[in-house]
Amino acid sequence: MAQVTASLLCGAVVALLSSAVLAVVEDLDQTFKDTRMNDIWLVDFYAPWCGYCKKLEPIWADVGAELKASGSPVRVGKMDATAYSGMSSEFGVRGYPTIKLLKGELAYNYKGPRTKDDIVEFTNRVSGPAVRPLPSKQMFEHMLKRHDVLFVYVGGESPLKEKYIDVATELIVYTYFFSASEEALPESMALPEIPSVAVFKDGSYFTYDEYEDGSLSSWINKERFQGYLQIDGFTLYELGETGKLVAIAVIDDKDPSDECIRLKSLIQMVAKDYRQHFNRDFQFGHMDGSDYINSLIMGEVKVPSVIILNTSNEQYFLPDGPTETLEDLVSFITGVLNGSVQAYGGDGIVQRVKRIAFDARSTIMSVFRSSPVLGCFLFGLPLGVISLMCYGICTADSDPDAGDMELLKREGFTDEEEEEEEDEEQRRTAQIEGPENDEEEEEGEEGEDEEEEEEEKAPEQKKTD
Repeated sequence: MAQVTASLLCGAVVALLSSAVLAVVEDLDQTFKDTRMNDIWLVDFYAPWCGYCKKLEPIWADVGAELKASGSPVRVGKMDATAYSGMSSEFGVRGYPTIKLLKGELAYNYKGPRTKDDIVEFTNRVSGPAVRPLPSKQMFEHMLKRHDVLFVYVGGESPLKEKYIDVATELIVYTYFFSASEEALPESMALPEIPSVAVFKDGSYFTYDEYEDGSLSSWINKERFQGYLQIDGFTLYELGETGKLVAIAVIDDKDPSDECIRLKSLIQMVAKDYRQHFNRDFQFGHMDGSDYINSLIMGEVKVPSVIILNTSNEQYFLPDGPTETLEDLVSFITGVLNGSVQAYGGDGIVQRVKRIAFDARSTIMSVFRSSPVLGCFLFGLPLGVISLMCYGICTADSDPDAGDMELLKREGFTDEEEEEEEDEEQRRTAQIEGPENDEEEEEGEEGEDEEEEEEEKAPEQKKTD
């Protein structure tokens, strides 16, 4: 009885949990298009057969529970993009899973890591106002401690503020935007003019100059990262959207040698001390290990070393000699900037073909490393079938009639001559067999006459008898 009661309790708990998950994540259908304008939605467009979508499913349930518990106004849903393909196309869904925050007429794509904390942070940032006010010095200082990169508009109403709000509405998917009055600024901060837009990062602040920096949107897009970063594959992808070249110290964080520490320090010094010279064109950082870089350049980079990547056209630059001093590194970066350093790689036709071959080889090698038996089956079986087909084609017998004709032609006979020879043979045979056939025909006629006479006599003999 106790076991039955425990089983019922477990079933009830599971049912409650399932209903709770369903309550925080809603299944959407074709009616969503007409009702979505009433709320802010965070939607996962998925495909039932997609492995990444299945991996995201429990995380998505946690996101829904977290937002509901925090009192967020955002509703969380999911839509089968294969069942409602027309609606998914209208929202610009091109792959699975696709995460979008829908806010009125605006749709924001989420491109960050698929973790609960990152998705929740993105949702809270984008669902709120594009520009958040900082009413006091205490709030200003609190936000400076909380964020590594902070954009602030300082001043009253102006055309610059209108531009700032428009850019914030577009780029809020990447970072936070704030506004403050001049009285709310920290005492240590002195802006050259008011109104102004400033970015706070790396322990300092830098102001926007329309004449030197160009458009406000481009300046904010380039300044939204710290001057020096730890770079991974995802960060490198995001850095590509800034249009900057990326100078990387390739080191081993797990077992750092003196050379690794020295190169990392040199990159950090250039990022800080030479910001005025290189900040518009370069982003600086380090990467742990060379595997990702090797796959990117389809080559081998030793550890430690320095490399500069141009993610827009897949070019890369390597120093001609060892980078021993700060001057060596600065000279190398300056050479890349003025075009005196040789560029490798690129996105030409030859490189694209090379990329296809490299990716195919990498895929095959990874399959064989993870599962040799599966690799043999996937690649060995088709190769075996193709080999047998080729062998059968190469060893097949030629047409015998064609061989006879070829032989006759070699002996000097044409088709007409061969037919004449056959007719001549038939005439000779007929002449030889002719007399014999005549005698046989005469004997046959005499035999038939005798049979007819016997048949005529037969009734008379029957009467006599």
